[in-house]
Amino acid sequence: MLFSSSKFDTLVQGLRQRISVRFPPVIANDPERAVSRTRIEEILDEIFAETLQPDSEGQIGFLSKARLRNAFKRELREIGYDEKFVDFATDKLIGRLVRAAG
Repeated sequence: MLFSSSKFDTLVQGLRQRISVRFPPVIANDPERAVSRTRIEEILDEIFAETLQPDSEGQIGFLSKARLRNAFKRELREIGYDEKFVDFATDKLIGRLVRAAG
């Protein structure tokens, strides 16, 4: 398993908090305040780089990725992001973890 329960909860809550501060749902969901996809990618990449530490065991298990994906999506939905952003951010997160594992 990639994360202990406490590390897992801390990670998901930390990601939720950082994303909501840097790119709040009120901005993400407002078509009048369009933010470019490139800028959103930059924000997410910065957050993931600050938050995610390389796994000392090297591999990220399938179940850990699935658990993280589901919890992260749920957290983003709960604070009001639309499904398009939730899917995009989740794909970026999982992609980052896969690349980091090598």
